[in-house]
Amino acid sequence: MPTQLSFKLKPAEAADNDLLRSYIAAHAGVPEAQVNGFYRLKQSIDARSRQQVWVNLTLEAFINEMPNGRNIQKGHFQSVQQAKHRVIIIGAGPAGLFAALRLIELGIQPIILERGKDVRARRRDLAALNKEGVVNPESNYCFGEGGAGTYSDGKLYTRSNKRGDINRILHRFVEFGADEKIIYEAHPHIGTNKLPHIITAMRECIIAMGGQCLFEKKVTQLILEKDTIKGVSTADGDSLMADAVILATGHSARDIFRMLRDQGLLIEAKPFALGVRIEHPQALIDSIQYHCAIRDEYLPPASYGLVEQVQERGVFSFCMCPGGIIAPAATNPEELVVNGWSPSKRNNAFANSGMVAEVSAADALRYLKQQQQKASADDPLLLMQFQEAVERKAFAAGGGKFVAPAQRMADFCDRRTSTTLPDCSYLPGLNSADLSQVLPDFIYKSLQGGFRAFGKKMRGYLTNDAIVVATESRTSSPVRIPRNPDNLQHPQIKGFYPCGEGAGYAGGIVSAAMDGEKVANQLAAVLHP
Repeated sequence: MPTQLSFKLKPAEAADNDLLRSYIAAHAGVPEAQVNGFYRLKQSIDARSRQQVWVNLTLEAFINEMPNGRNIQKGHFQSVQQAKHRVIIIGAGPAGLFAALRLIELGIQPIILERGKDVRARRRDLAALNKEGVVNPESNYCFGEGGAGTYSDGKLYTRSNKRGDINRILHRFVEFGADEKIIYEAHPHIGTNKLPHIITAMRECIIAMGGQCLFEKKVTQLILEKDTIKGVSTADGDSLMADAVILATGHSARDIFRMLRDQGLLIEAKPFALGVRIEHPQALIDSIQYHCAIRDEYLPPASYGLVEQVQERGVFSFCMCPGGIIAPAATNPEELVVNGWSPSKRNNAFANSGMVAEVSAADALRYLKQQQQKASADDPLLLMQFQEAVERKAFAAGGGKFVAPAQRMADFCDRRTSTTLPDCSYLPGLNSADLSQVLPDFIYKSLQGGFRAFGKKMRGYLTNDAIVVATESRTSSPVRIPRNPDNLQHPQIKGFYPCGEGAGYAGGIVSAAMDGEKVANQLAAVLHP
């Protein structure tokens, strides 16, 4: 029977498999020859000590028995070509893809409708956005196969244990090509360079099992019969019918939110967070977090997580990307959005993170009235309207072509326009601006207080070597689409299942994937009572 052992090791020791074998033998009191193999079960970094960074490692060791390979939980997929029931899934992000895979396991045919392009074709549109400042409203960092996560990092960390089985989701990623290390690392990360191949493998499986994945298929209307959904209409004139519809469009599908409102379906304004993306030299973050001049070669690029209450408003880091790149994530012309991503090795020279402050409906209403825009507290799209207004202001401050307004960090805190800007990973370019004139005043003041507090928590963090880039505004959906907690259906429409981040029930790749599976399980219970 395998033996579990835990060690606290120096980084070089934790990376040396031969040395680990000797430690296992010594701990078990057996010759090394009797240690036939081991697997890493858990691995995390402890950098709290100023003298030494440690790696906490839990191993499963095979002593006097042969290892039989890591047990990867694989899907039990079956052909659904002739399935009795079929379900339309709007959106090919993690919620939609994992819902589709689970439906196939349950004997139901999924039909995925994705407004954007497949991952391969999508790259050309991203290149045009980065290099030419031209956005395709249907194919960008937010829209397309795999959703926002495919080309914006692929971090798989979540605290959402109550939402579902996290390990099941991680194992499914490994099944389709992810490195096994995501199973045991404390902060698993696939990388933007590897995710497209994994997403492609998922799509190929769905099609091979009899499901469908239709691209450039934008849904424009729900086909309703009294209180039941029958299908959907698409922009190209098609009507597709099904036994149920899962809505898994992500947090940026504003046209879908407007469609639901216009069709009289209940939706709600949802508080979210908005701010900036901040970028430091990765070497600086390494030195702060690891208490060293030069990062140990056996340590990964350092990350951080920061949170502070500033005048009763939460300010926090979001989507931190070690060794990463800041990317333009707009979905419409003349609206500026930035996001961050990292390749699998996280080996770029900069570290970036979203830095955002909480926004309430009252905040949004007050700001829009100050901007002399019509706004109503009763409008379910109030926070979306606020989001759009801030993005348009940032675009104007950048000067066009998705050039972003930016400011050195210490200058930001002192309300001083930067005379020069440091090197930055953001490809469309930067324009020096006073961000106190770009961001809503309550956001600016909250970030200002947050940065000063973070500078005390991480000595050296508050520096003019860091750059602040506006605006990080797609942290989560500004709209919630309600659903019945018992059957997960919309309270007004039978057979209609709001799902994932866009509906307000997830906050990242893993939680969205878990919600997709949760909805699929419930839907199957209804179709196969």
